[in-house]
Amino acid sequence: MLLRAAISPDPDDLFMFRALMEGLVDARGLEFAVQTADTDALNQMAAGTGADVNAISIAHYPRVAAHYKLFRHGASVGRGYGPVVVAMAGKEPASLAGKRIAVPGLTTTAYLVLRLTIGDFEPVVTPIVPYARTFEVLRRGEVDAALLIHEGRLTFPDEGCTALLDLGVAWAERTGGLPLPLGGNVIRRSLGDDVIARADAAIRDSIAHALAHREAAMDWLVARGVTLTDRARLDRYLGMYANQDTLDMGDDGVEAVRRLLREASDRGWLPDVGAVDFV
Repeated sequence: MLLRAAISPDPDDLFMFRALMEGLVDARGLEFAVQTADTDALNQMAAGTGADVNAISIAHYPRVAAHYKLFRHGASVGRGYGPVVVAMAGKEPASLAGKRIAVPGLTTTAYLVLRLTIGDFEPVVTPIVPYARTFEVLRRGEVDAALLIHEGRLTFPDEGCTALLDLGVAWAERTGGLPLPLGGNVIRRSLGDDVIARADAAIRDSIAHALAHREAAMDWLVARGVTLTDRARLDRYLGMYANQDTLDMGDDGVEAVRRLLREASDRGWLPDVGAVDFV
């Protein structure tokens, strides 16, 4: 049975699906046709026709919960770190409140957590593809600051930027140490229990294979031409977002998902989905 999977082109997502894409693990009678798109586009996709397996921002789950269940594996989780808000060095605003801030999309978890953290500001949607666009709008003075996700949160010093706020730190402080659940993988409910169970096992095995064969997976990523070509930086990035939490986000990760979505629904920003439905 063919399943369409939509993931980001970022190293952590590709790392997770490499073994399935290369036929290195038992796919449980399934075939995964993998396509890539940026985070906001993936969220919009899931809200429309959607893939069978779709990577999404955790903040977007309430909008697609009627059609998808959420896996415990495949998550990008920050433990005391997360997306960062940066400005050009020497041009740091004294306060972020009310400022023009570049954001990667209004459906992203990073945008939601920034709203929870600093309150009102003017979001300027700046897609993260191509990679350099966010730094270009910063240099041109079109925004006061930028919210960086994925590789950008590691490379911003190279662009002459300085960090103003780490959302993972802010989230941990406000929640008593909970991790920050940023992205996850969902599967279409209409596939039925048997296919969902087989896909669950196959994707988990693919993640486990990547973790067990990390150097080979990194070689493969570099050969594919991912943005992080510096191996040390790639290693650091995978350590942050493709790790044991990716294999299973843990009970505190599940609680963090529920806490995040509850806070947003209490403010009327997201629909109330009640108990989050995990596979």
